[in-house]
Amino acid sequence: MKPVVLAPAAEEEMLVSARYYESRQSGLGDQFLNELLQTGARIAEYPDAWPVISGKIRRCLFNRFPFGLIFRIEAERIYVLAVMHMKRKPNYWNNRL
Repeated sequence: MKPVVLAPAAEEEMLVSARYYESRQSGLGDQFLNELLQTGARIAEYPDAWPVISGKIRRCLFNRFPFGLIFRIEAERIYVLAVMHMKRKPNYWNNRL
C-alpha cells in the first residue's frame, strides 16, 4: 500500500476542523481525527475505488462528518490536496494542483 500524505494546506484544514469540533464538544475533535484516519485507510487500501471529480483527482467522503478527502494517486504515495467541508466553497482546492 502507498502511504497517504497530506499537503500542508490539507493538514492545516484538518487541524482547524478538529479544533472547531473540539470547541463544540469535548472529544469530538478526536472523533473527527479518527474518522479522517479511517478515511485515509480506506483510500490506501482501495485507491481506485473513489470517484474521479476532475482529471486525476478523486474524492472519498467521511462516513460521519460532512467532509471528504480530495486526493490524487502518485507513483510513490497518495497525496491529499484538501480536507474539504462538503457544504462550503466547492473547487477552492483547484489552485493546489
